[in-house]
Amino acid sequence: PVREHTTPAHTPTPVQQSPTRTDRQTVMFAVSANAACAAPAATASAARPRTGHATPARFHQKAAFVGAQVRMGRAAQSRRTAVQCRAAVGKDAAEVPGTNAKGLGKALPMAMDIDQIMALLPHRYPFLLVDRVVEIEQGSYAIGLKNVTINDNFFPGHFPQRPIMPGVLMIEAMAQVGGLIMLDPKAAGEGGTQQQFFFAGIDGVKFRRPVVPGDQLVMKVVLTKMNKRFGVAKMKGQCFVGEELACEAELTLAMGK
Repeated sequence: PVREHTTPAHTPTPVQQSPTRTDRQTVMFAVSANAACAAPAATASAARPRTGHATPARFHQKAAFVGAQVRMGRAAQSRRTAVQCRAAVGKDAAEVPGTNAKGLGKALPMAMDIDQIMALLPHRYPFLLVDRVVEIEQGSYAIGLKNVTINDNFFPGHFPQRPIMPGVLMIEAMAQVGGLIMLDPKAAGEGGTQQQFFFAGIDGVKFRRPVVPGDQLVMKVVLTKMNKRFGVAKMKGQCFVGEELACEAELTLAMGK
């Protein structure tokens, strides 16, 4: 008897056919995302169907991810460049040509303002020549200043072609500062103190430079001798414009009624 041969039950394996010449020409190679090896991928005309092969999908996903990273990097670089450009433009806009004006004009301290000066000195316009007292010590010294402007009433006539502050007015300004040293602050009033002082002598006058509109005349007057019995005081006065000496003189003032 002929015994019938049976094989165990299993999933039949399809017979792999040898690729024809046409099939060999249509074979393509796909690059794996994780390795640099090449693997044949059969086309639809190949005998073996391609089922469940996930390599192309992973490759495309990684390529899309890399492309997204590149685009994000370029966008970030563009944003950084834009920020740097805006910062550069802001820096250039903040630069102002010329010297910085801050600090050029010195804000001198104020021991007496113009109201306090007018309460003590009897002088009034156009002959009040002290705008501020920077320092003062009664019976010792005082430092005052006069802001010289083109609006001063003496410039139209001294001189029309070249305005210069008259030297005698610099002497007068120093005398007014010296009067503040002599006068009693307790006698101050709305119309100025009732005490008066007069020139008794001027010695050793020297003019070092002209004083013109825009200058700030700083005057320092120091009491050198005081005769209280006769009410006569001797003082040393100097006028400065910046660091330059403009005028100096020895003044003799006498108190009167």
